[in-house]
Amino acid sequence: MESQNDKKELSFLGHLEELRWRLVRSSIVIITAAVVLFYFTDPIVQEFYINMSSTSFPTYQFFCFLSEKLNISDALCANDIPIQIQSIEMTKQFSTNMYFALIGGLIISFPFTFYQVWSFVKPGLNIKELKATKWIVFSASLLFFTGILFGYFLISPLCVQFFGGYKLTAQIQNNFTISSYMSMITTSTFLSGLFFELPIVMYILAKLGILSADVLKKYRKHSLVGILILSALITPPDVVSQLLVSFPIYALYEFGIIIVKRVENKNLKEIYSEEK
Repeated sequence: MESQNDKKELSFLGHLEELRWRLVRSSIVIITAAVVLFYFTDPIVQEFYINMSSTSFPTYQFFCFLSEKLNISDALCANDIPIQIQSIEMTKQFSTNMYFALIGGLIISFPFTFYQVWSFVKPGLNIKELKATKWIVFSASLLFFTGILFGYFLISPLCVQFFGGYKLTAQIQNNFTISSYMSMITTSTFLSGLFFELPIVMYILAKLGILSADVLKKYRKHSLVGILILSALITPPDVVSQLLVSFPIYALYEFGIIIVKRVENKNLKEIYSEEK
């Protein structure tokens, strides 16, 4: 009896040791990527942050091109963004640099980090579950980077354009701190990447039997309202921006329903074949 308990304890400690080393490996990759980003701070800040306040940024150019094609004059063209970026605290530039470097490290290393986490979970799956999740690392990484591009090239520019040009009166100038400007871009971009993992989360919950397609369909209207509220929180307060963000997110929700339904159908087929 004591030997069985010892084996269980050793097995538990062994799993903890494995998890620890996987987290250590992930941390090393994240920190290495962050150090590289930190080293190239100047060109990164210029190209990926400061340039977003210029009307030459690709997103603004695309909307201006779209405006011309739709024959609506310059209705969708961006205006000059009259902002001045400054730092008013002694340590703020350094802490902001550390923040964007670490988040950037997380973004770059996401496939490796997800692979490490998944490799820890994978031994607990059976053969059928392993076959069903064979492409999960690739799928999760693809969705994540799609969300990153969505956040960087749509949500962030819309926020910069609106809040950068918004004034209570002409006498009040927009002199933003570097931390508020860069944090808004970094955070909105990173959160978009995480939010695009919704289909993966729904798939895993369906495999665990926690989530069903009927429940998702039942609360479809509630989800749509929630998505609209979320879009209103993370975008400028105008209808066009909110709809541009709402449509892809709602499409992910509908895509998740299809995935969950396929999981349920596959589970039913397996149960039926076993009964035979």
